[in-house]
Amino acid sequence: MNWNASTIENLRRVFTEGFTARDIAEPLASFDTATATAEVLGLMNQRNFDVVGVRKDGVVVGYAEREHLCGSTCGEQVRTIEVPISDTAPLADVVLGLAESPRLFVRVLGAVGGIITRSDLQKPPVRMWLFGMITLLEMRTTRLIELKCKGDSWKQYLSESRLQKAEALLEERKRRSQNLELIDCLQISDKGQIIAKNEEIRGLTRMQSRRQAEQAVKMLESLRNNLAHSQDIISCDWGTIVELCKDMERVISGTEAVQQVLECGTHHSNLIPWANGSCDE
Repeated sequence: MNWNASTIENLRRVFTEGFTARDIAEPLASFDTATATAEVLGLMNQRNFDVVGVRKDGVVVGYAEREHLCGSTCGEQVRTIEVPISDTAPLADVVLGLAESPRLFVRVLGAVGGIITRSDLQKPPVRMWLFGMITLLEMRTTRLIELKCKGDSWKQYLSESRLQKAEALLEERKRRSQNLELIDCLQISDKGQIIAKNEEIRGLTRMQSRRQAEQAVKMLESLRNNLAHSQDIISCDWGTIVELCKDMERVISGTEAVQQVLECGTHHSNLIPWANGSCDE
């Protein structure tokens, strides 16, 4: 992969425009303000809705929550929708919005017509988007380790058993006529160990200790594994997802120093997107 300005721009477009709120939003069921509360609750219980929209003159003007719905009509308990997001909003904005609120209302064609909750982040578009980010990070890390640890000197940071597993995988891939190097057969946890144990690399990040580095990579590995095996990514990996979205630009392109490393083969890097390191010459 050529890590040049054109590649970075293409990646930026894919990750910021390729997946949007529209891809995961659910239609917002809504009722006129005069609709009987019993009727609204009946549908909410039947479909397990926590929230419905409330319409006035055919337009959604607010919402009602099942746990607070009382009185004779649903309009008596209407709550204001503060700022709905556009259906074209990037997924990163959706995640950050859900970090602050249990739900987001989605504006479609100028009117509120959809809703997104954290459970919607379990859907395939979000999983593909997140897996793509982790793949990008891992690919960049692999290349940086190659540049930083000349002549396979990275081997010193791994146990004999981990090296043997990588070598066995390499032999299997060679048998299948795949043209790879040993470093291409390392697992993300192996690369994490290299980052954690190489003080020069770790010193370029905010992580002041080996433990911090190991924890950061462990978080990425957990998210990657849960994505790969279609497991729940919200209960255990929510913090990691939010951190990735807080710093999308660094996830996509790295710092200027990272770009210089990848383009020119120099020895500066910033491996973890939320570990902002210095880049002194």
